[in-house]
Amino acid sequence: MTLTQDDQNTEVTAHPHVTVLSDRCAGCQECSIRCPVDALSLDVDSWTVIANDELCVGCRQCVRTCPFSAITVDGPVLEGFRTQSVVHHPVKLLGDRSEIRKGIDSWEAALSEASRCLSCPDPTCIRGCPAHNDIPGFIRSIREGNLDEAHDILRRTSVMPDICSRVCDQAVQCEGSCSWSLAGGTPVAIGALERFICDNAPVPPVRVRDGHTVTKKVAIIGSGPAGASCAWELAENGAQVDVFEKDGEPGGLLNWGIPDFTLPGALPRRLWDELEKAGVTLHLNHRVDMDNLSAVTNGYDAVVVAAGAGNSIRLPVKGSDLGNIVDATHFLTQSRLALSGMAGESPISIGAGDRVLVVGAGNTAMDSARMAIRLGAKPICVDWMNEKFAPVRRDELEEARQEGVEVRFGTTVDHFEGENGKVTKAVLLSTSQESAAKLPVTIKSSAHEIEVDLVIMAMGYRIPSDITDRFPQVPIKKTTPELVDRRWRASGLFAEQTVEWARNLNVGSIALSRDIARNLAGVSFDDKIWVIGDSMIGPATVVEAMAHGKHAARAILEHSSSQKVANVLVVFDSQGGKTAEVAKRVESYLSDNTYKTRITPIGDVSTGDLAWCDAIVLATWIEGLVIAGVQVSKRTRKWIETLPNLGHRPVVLVATYGVSPKNALEKCSKLLSAKGGDVKVAGGVRTSTRNVDTYLVSSKVKSALDKINQL
Repeated sequence: MTLTQDDQNTEVTAHPHVTVLSDRCAGCQECSIRCPVDALSLDVDSWTVIANDELCVGCRQCVRTCPFSAITVDGPVLEGFRTQSVVHHPVKLLGDRSEIRKGIDSWEAALSEASRCLSCPDPTCIRGCPAHNDIPGFIRSIREGNLDEAHDILRRTSVMPDICSRVCDQAVQCEGSCSWSLAGGTPVAIGALERFICDNAPVPPVRVRDGHTVTKKVAIIGSGPAGASCAWELAENGAQVDVFEKDGEPGGLLNWGIPDFTLPGALPRRLWDELEKAGVTLHLNHRVDMDNLSAVTNGYDAVVVAAGAGNSIRLPVKGSDLGNIVDATHFLTQSRLALSGMAGESPISIGAGDRVLVVGAGNTAMDSARMAIRLGAKPICVDWMNEKFAPVRRDELEEARQEGVEVRFGTTVDHFEGENGKVTKAVLLSTSQESAAKLPVTIKSSAHEIEVDLVIMAMGYRIPSDITDRFPQVPIKKTTPELVDRRWRASGLFAEQTVEWARNLNVGSIALSRDIARNLAGVSFDDKIWVIGDSMIGPATVVEAMAHGKHAARAILEHSSSQKVANVLVVFDSQGGKTAEVAKRVESYLSDNTYKTRITPIGDVSTGDLAWCDAIVLATWIEGLVIAGVQVSKRTRKWIETLPNLGHRPVVLVATYGVSPKNALEKCSKLLSAKGGDVKVAGGVRTSTRNVDTYLVSSKVKSALDKINQL
């Protein structure tokens, strides 16, 4: 069961009961090594697990991780009571910019909440965090009263904990992946504890690491979370960094997209003040032409496109071109200026008592509606989704309603009507939606109208067309592979298909797809160009963008800036051993002759490997019959399909065959070229002879790489 504030006076004495099915238990100890309270041990006589109910807290981690379904747990989830953050709504909202959520207000409350953390041996919360923060580590530091150590732990993975702790949707990230959540209980307030650290001890500045000198010059386009994180990591490693921002202030979405009542403006400014002190050069009001990126790349070792996805989506219905229909980007920017006392500089067409319709009911819509209230208007939000499927933070939805925002789910706009070129009415329709997987259906007979003075389109954002035209492969869709990595599967994060705390979403699938996208941020699109954050995957979250920036920076620091091949990834797909033999001989020869190498079976290639390498040697084999048709192995072809854009990396293709390769190498080369690979050499190695001259093959591969370096 889930304990809430209402249960504080109820004493819970019952213990969970653990049942181990001895006929299923294999003694693998997957459960016992992950039990956070040592309630499980191994009976060495029967080689089965035994349980101590007195120690069990009902987290069900053993149930989720047992590969043989040999354990069940009955009884309560002994999670304790979650500490609630202080929320303060001003009596008068008109013109007020003060922060609503005040966080945890005392050490006593922080220690109480920190004590709820189980310090799981295999922490699923870390996997749920897009940045992979060491959550049990910084919570342990809170328990020990050491906030400096907590900051040191956070800085390994985060450059903006004060920001992320406020704006992260923790319910579908770290908190949704907490053991308590996965057991159907109430998670540790991870976001509130992270903020407590930042509220009570200053976030450390940029620290250039000892022994690092300026060896790279990098241009970053965009100063949002992705660009800032990338700049921070590069600066700490001694790189020279120039950031180009089209607006007059740095911060991107953190400035124009998130109001002060959620994210005080001093926090994005803190970030950039520290970056500039560390030597990062910021060029404001400087738009970079995506069609002419070569003018930028010529002067830098690497260029990072981190311009975000700030183009608002507009509802394509009749009357949407009328006056006083604006997008959320425009409204949030203008209203921020109006509330800060600069209305004369940037006027906004809204007044006391005006009726404002906000189309959408996500986080951006809530921000827009709450800003409208602070300007004296009366907002209504409409969204065609069912409330239980809507992608909005539940705390933000509750806060908006408390402030007087009317939110109507299951409602959409049929069309707008107007007078004198300005909108005056919106005709609405009701909708029905059976599940999150199905789109809502409009009910035509439900048409009704409301009078409006202003309409705000807050249905989300998309990547600007100049980026998608220059990089047609974006947005890269976040997907989960059919075969999940054993380390992820064994953590138990995939055991629960949906998690109530996470708005009934599959947190395992979401976390893994985010992680794959983060790793892709380390793979360059062209020889010196990286595309990261929302510019790569479309609208996402601040912490995802931050993680992309850090990952890309590390890839850039490892990448050869001379356009020479230095790091070679040798990938092999071997059936009978001959192809593996060739690959291993090639790798050994290259590593003995000036090249840095990595060798890996085709099924184990990571995006980190792809980000690291300057060139790829692919060793595969030819299957099929000469008469019926031959081609490279099906496994190799499937692997190529899964590759991200290779950014014109040179590829040397080596294929072993028995009789004749015919045109298989040419077909494979086309597949690799379609993925952005620059196939320099494609050669076959006949294995029907008794001995394969691996020395000759190796020397030919090296000659090919040497020729690339001589160009």
